[in-house]
Amino acid sequence: MFSNIIRKQLNADAQETGAADDAVQAAATTTAPVEVVSTAHDDFDWSVDKRNVTSYTQEEKEKYDKVYDNTFVQLNDGELIKGLVVGLTKTDVVLNIGFKSDGLISLNEFRDLQNLKVGDEVEVMVVEKEDRDGHLNLSRRQARITRAWERIVEVNKTGEVITGLVTSKTKGGLIVDVFGMETFLPGSQIDVKPVTDYDQFVGKTMEFKVVKINEAIKNAVVSHKALIESDIEAQRAEIMSKLEKGQVLEGTVKNITDFGAFMDLGGLDGLLYITDISWGRISHPSEVLKLDQKVNVVVLDFDDEKKRISLGLKQLTPHPWDVLGENIVEGNVVKGKVVNIEDYGAFLEIQPGVEGLVHVSEITWANTPINAKEFFKLNDEHEAKIVTLDKSSRKMSLSIKQLSPDPWNDIETKFAEGSRHTGLVKNITNYGVFVELSPGIGGMIHISDLSWLKRFNHPGEYTKVGTNIDVVILGIDKENRKLQLGHKQLEEDPWNTLQDTFAIGSIHEGTVSRRDDKGAIVQLPYGLEGFAPNRHLNREDGKSIGADETAQFMVIEFDRNEKRIVVSHTRIWEQGKVAEEEAVKKEVRAEADKTKKAVKNIQSKVEKATLGDLGVLADLKKKMEGNAGADAGEAKSE
Repeated sequence: MFSNIIRKQLNADAQETGAADDAVQAAATTTAPVEVVSTAHDDFDWSVDKRNVTSYTQEEKEKYDKVYDNTFVQLNDGELIKGLVVGLTKTDVVLNIGFKSDGLISLNEFRDLQNLKVGDEVEVMVVEKEDRDGHLNLSRRQARITRAWERIVEVNKTGEVITGLVTSKTKGGLIVDVFGMETFLPGSQIDVKPVTDYDQFVGKTMEFKVVKINEAIKNAVVSHKALIESDIEAQRAEIMSKLEKGQVLEGTVKNITDFGAFMDLGGLDGLLYITDISWGRISHPSEVLKLDQKVNVVVLDFDDEKKRISLGLKQLTPHPWDVLGENIVEGNVVKGKVVNIEDYGAFLEIQPGVEGLVHVSEITWANTPINAKEFFKLNDEHEAKIVTLDKSSRKMSLSIKQLSPDPWNDIETKFAEGSRHTGLVKNITNYGVFVELSPGIGGMIHISDLSWLKRFNHPGEYTKVGTNIDVVILGIDKENRKLQLGHKQLEEDPWNTLQDTFAIGSIHEGTVSRRDDKGAIVQLPYGLEGFAPNRHLNREDGKSIGADETAQFMVIEFDRNEKRIVVSHTRIWEQGKVAEEEAVKKEVRAEADKTKKAVKNIQSKVEKATLGDLGVLADLKKKMEGNAGADAGEAKSE
């Protein structure tokens, strides 16, 4: 500014004499040679007046030159510097930073300063000392960003809490203005709970922590969630420091899972396991608890390091076994709900937290196997008699069968040997059929006692579970509670009468029902089955009889005791062939006998031989010899 004033004064003096240019020329020729410096108007000496006379001494000249040089500020591009507002226009702010010329900055960069006026001091950045047009290029926005970044880097190191304005929503989060610089707030860092509506935060001023910076691109990530977690952590530490086992706290149901419920204890979470919710059995915590429900819980255990707290709800009430009702004593009948079923029995819940076991042996008086999972259904109610009760070990055994008298006491009267009954098929095994004749009374039909005529690989081929079957009592084992039952004994043994019908050598029509490597099962008349070995299934044409084919079979073995019949198809056509050969042989022998008789008759009638008779005799002899040879050949072949 001072340099401009000096220049104006000298120019005024030169104009008054009308010889400013001459003075400059004279000064160039009269002054002593000096070192060449690249400055504006280096051919002009400002110390020479209009009379071409030097107005300053050398000392004064050096003094004023020094004063003049000190009026300029040494600047570098990118440098931050304080500037003075010297003028305001409708679009720009004129700023003096002590340089050769003033700088202009767009008024938009001062929107945050509502009352900006001449004389205010602001910080700016030197973008360019001189652009293409020779202007000084300044920026307040760049200065603010630089200062903001320096502060952001600093607070990232110190962990200081900062305040920022949420300016807009972007993909995956929000844009936050911190110290005048845009930073990114991810959606996952807004709150400890998931946030779906980002618009509700736009325009709000919030507190944040800088959690990540990128020096290369000058980018920062902030978090509001970190502050919340920090507060929660402080609350947790305070609560954990005051925790004691057995302490009762009020909690809010925060989350419900299959294995329990998470309780909010005021900044600290605790877990209430499903087994600690109720003395009774529950299949899911939601049967007792609801979200946001406030309940009192007791601290069962906690871990300072892992910050885990185990809570209990049922422990706030007495154990049901300690306050049993007066009616729960041995010998009494109680009603309970089936809460668990195992292979060995079922558990009935008499009251919440009090259960008794009905063992499979106490379900029915019958000694036949019984499946508890088929007899009981979950949540069904049953009456049972308390057999044993042990309060100290909290165990109770129950019985259903003892609700009725033992039917085996008079078994011989109701189910005498030889008596006939109808029962229900309850179970089928590989070796027999279990039949229930009445509740608690049953027995087994062995597979061999199902039918006189058929052999079964499995009893399931004859009957099914749930069907009725007629039986006869074959034997009673009262001590072991077992009945021996029969089904085939309802009829006479047909093998006694079929021995003549299926005599050895008799031929019957049969159908192959099944074949294997050893032979075939042949279905015969009257429901009987026979067995034909493979070699007895060959036809005369060389082929073998297959499954489901019908053919003639000969009985070659009949065993009444073993209930076994062996048949053959091959034997039929083999015996037919032998009979045919015998018939041929018989016919040949008859012809030979007839010829011999004819010769004897002729010989007895001839009294005297003639030539003609001799010829006839010769023919007869030859014929007889031929027949004799044939007989000899047949005898040899036989």
